[in-house]
Amino acid sequence: MKKIISLAFISIFLFSMMFSSVALAQGFGMDYVTTLGLGTEGLRSMISSVVNILLGFLGILAIIVVLVGGFQWMLSGGNEEKVASARGMIIAGVIGLAIVLASFAIVKFVVEAVA
Repeated sequence: MKKIISLAFISIFLFSMMFSSVALAQGFGMDYVTTLGLGTEGLRSMISSVVNILLGFLGILAIIVVLVGGFQWMLSGGNEEKVASARGMIIAGVIGLAIVLASFAIVKFVVEAVA
């Protein structure tokens, strides 16, 4: 156990050393940011973007649940309890995906109605 923990700390330390040059270059090019036109978006479009990103992540999560349920079904070996559990996961993932798609449509409708 100590070997695994020490190996994890060493790998994290070495991994963080790879990105030390990024930390040194933080101030580079900051004067060019003022000409990019960032921050000109309205609050409505920003909230819409954040909600769409969150719904995208939830959709990905629902697809992962369906895939995990499919793998459980394939690896169940004919055990009825495992098949029922996998079927429940697949149904839950499909219902979650339907909810995410409906939420996306509702958000799109509301944003266009407010605009």
